[in-house]
Amino acid sequence: MPAATGFDNNGFPNNLTRAVKIRSMQTPPFTTLDPQDLELIEAAAEVIRRNYDPERHSVGVALRGVSGRIYFGVNIDSCAYGPCAEPVALGAAICSGEREFTEIVAVIGDTFAVLPPCGNCRQMLFDYMPDVQVILEVAGQQVKVKARDLLPYPYRGFTER
Repeated sequence: MPAATGFDNNGFPNNLTRAVKIRSMQTPPFTTLDPQDLELIEAAAEVIRRNYDPERHSVGVALRGVSGRIYFGVNIDSCAYGPCAEPVALGAAICSGEREFTEIVAVIGDTFAVLPPCGNCRQMLFDYMPDVQVILEVAGQQVKVKARDLLPYPYRGFTER
């Protein structure tokens, strides 16, 4: 029986359909990494290794286009909120004419651990490349998953996908 607060026993708003509730409780379809993915992780680690500054640049990203070319980015820290490394890499790719992508990975500079994208970056990935494979770590294992599966309720104001 739904709770009187407007939420059901699982914490979902009462007005959500059963299908939406079931989709949000499912685990995204993770896949294992291949040798190209491991190369991409190393490329992201190398870009932050060369540019690491704990005060300014702490995350590196490698983004592979369908052409096979790899584009790089580092986060930009400033007195205001600076951009994450993911949109910096995407901007570099777009400036080079690349419009379709296969994989992306972020690595933190002090440990070279793989990082998941933040919420803003998940939305950006959904807007620009919803089917890109995002490499991340889940329960101690590096896996990849489509960007669209990392954001179950995306904002859909730019285009309906």
